Order: sequence, then C-alpha cells, then structure tokens
Amino acid sequence: MSEPEAGLRGRLVDVGVDLVAQEGAQALTLREIARRAGVSHGAPRRYFPTHLELLSAIARRGFAELGERANGAIADGTASPRAQLTALGRVYLEFALANPGMYELMFRHDLLESGHLGLRDTSLPLFGVLVELVGRARPDVNARLVAGALWANLHGVAQLWRWGSLQLATGADDFAPLLRSALDAHLGPETTR
Repeated sequence: MSEPEAGLRGRLVDVGVDLVAQEGAQALTLREIARRAGVSHGAPRRYFPTHLELLSAIARRGFAELGERANGAIADGTASPRAQLTALGRVYLEFALANPGMYELMFRHDLLESGHLGLRDTSLPLFGVLVELVGRARPDVNARLVAGALWANLHGVAQLWRWGSLQLATGADDFAPLLRSALDAHLGPETTR
C-alpha cells in the first residue's frame, strides 16, 4: 500500500475513532466517516470492502489502547496476582466508563465472530492475561472459566454503572468496592500475609 493510500486508510480509522467517541457506535456509517474525512462516500470501500471491516479497524484501536493501559497497570508483573487483577479491573472499568462508544463497539458480537477481520488477534491476548493472572491467584480452578465469569462481572459493573443503576441500588459513589466484591466473589476473599 502506497503512503497516500496508507494515509487515507489511517485517516478513515482516525475519523471513525473520533466519531465513536463523540457520538457513539451507532454513528459509524461509511457515509458519515467519508464525509468527515473529506472524501467521496465510496472512498472507504477501497480500503474497507465492508462496513464491518472498517468497524473492526476502529475497534482494533480501542483494544490496542486498552491493552496499553492494561500493560501499564500490571507494570513489571512483580505485584501479587491479586494486586495485578485489581489494577487490571480498575483500568478496564475506567476505560469502559471513559469511552462508552468505543467500549460498546469493541464487544459487538458481529465483529468478534468473524475470524477474518483480525479482531480476535487483538482482543484474545488481553483475555489471556486475565486467564494467566486468575490461574496464578487460584491454581485450584479452571482459570479460563473463572476469568470469563470475572470479565462478565466487570462488563456488567461497567454497563450498570454507566446507566446509574448500581449507584442507585448500592448507594456507592465509586466502583472500587464493587471491583473488590467481584474479585472476592471469583477469587475468594483477599488474604493478608
């Protein structure tokens, strides 16, 4: 791909990232992205033959950002698995709450389902980190299943917090106690040694 083509492809994704941040996933139409990028409405099809491929490229940026934040949160990996899971959970919830449009796009089943879009290659390594940490924290369990349940719990906390439901139901003004409770539920109570 030539430099101008790579530049336009990147610009289309950049515009999509900005659009999802401003207006949410439902605003991501090929026509609107092309309009905001200043190109004809057919131009995106040269780089993204389907709408799903463009959405996948935009979501890949979200996974890359979340992955960078996650790597920063667990730092050099010397903290206990529980401490790393706490940091990872906090980063996940903060990302979800600060980027609701991108977060919604990242976990759309139609994007994740298609293996040829390459999104699994970006999303599964992050889940792998979660599995590895759960396995170290709880070697007595099926780490993949417990990590899946913990992820689902965090996803629910993010969604219900964003809607204001958890604040109303629990009286909490910070999600930190809910994160601790989720970790306790899936890993057992934290022990101090």
